[in-house]
Amino acid sequence: MDKKVLVAYQSKYGATRQYAAWIAEELGAELRERKNVKPSELGEYDCVVYGGGLYAGDVLGADLVAKVACKNMVLFTVGLADPAITDYSEILSKNFPQKMRKSLKVFHFRGSIDYKKLSLVHRIMMSVMKRMTVGRKKSEEWTEEEKLFVGTYGNQVDFTDRSSITPLVEYVCELTQKKALRDGDD
Repeated sequence: MDKKVLVAYQSKYGATRQYAAWIAEELGAELRERKNVKPSELGEYDCVVYGGGLYAGDVLGADLVAKVACKNMVLFTVGLADPAITDYSEILSKNFPQKMRKSLKVFHFRGSIDYKKLSLVHRIMMSVMKRMTVGRKKSEEWTEEEKLFVGTYGNQVDFTDRSSITPLVEYVCELTQKKALRDGDD
């Protein structure tokens, strides 16, 4: 890819880093960890792809892109929930201003978890989340998402899937091709 594309990410346990590496490889893009990117640098790129893990309703590192005007911004999130049945609107509302959400293209991917490797804080958060979501309900009242959560709780699971990045990669390629065509008209 001859246009400048940055893939930036913030990952706690590695799944977001893995997706970011796959995306950067497919796009021939620059790959940088969130802590090594300044908001002022984002304008230097034709397209910025930002990935953040989902934790307690927050997108890790969202502050990098939430207040920066970047014409071609693509976001991907990584969490345990199945994107096919999960509503992310509340998370996106919490992390990004309404004006930005209107132009932000978002993709959601499934990650991985190994409860034995979680920090104490994250183990407690997961325990509290389990109690809050299903603790007072009968199992037959659980939603599909809650059933998936309980099914993975306390275990090591890996839902990462390289093929799931294809729509994002295709979208970025289309974006940068359109930009190249517009720039060629100048």
